[in-house]
Amino acid sequence: MIKKTILFDLDGVLNTCDGKYNENSIPPIKDGAYKLIKELSQDYKIVIFTTRNSLIVSKWIIENRLDEYVENVTNVKEPAYLIVDDRCINFNGNYKELKNNIKNFEVWYKK
Repeated sequence: MIKKTILFDLDGVLNTCDGKYNENSIPPIKDGAYKLIKELSQDYKIVIFTTRNSLIVSKWIIENRLDEYVENVTNVKEPAYLIVDDRCINFNGNYKELKNNIKNFEVWYKK
């Protein structure tokens, strides 16, 4: 069976990032992230999508026991079934709504 790929952003989705970025340290894993990745990996190829240093990310993945479930780390937007990100807007075909959503966008942890 070929699994569909889900790209998961790291900061603000899988970890407890609050907007304070430190390039040498990745915040702790977010509650529920391990269970979600473990469960989804049964049916999907899990790829972490981040611009962070891949060695630091790989260490974080191992420390959080996700290495069994995450198939790759990339900074390239690979072909994927879904992208899960805290800084994105779902385009529904309506440019007027899109413009409004862009103007009013706020990251979930700043609400």
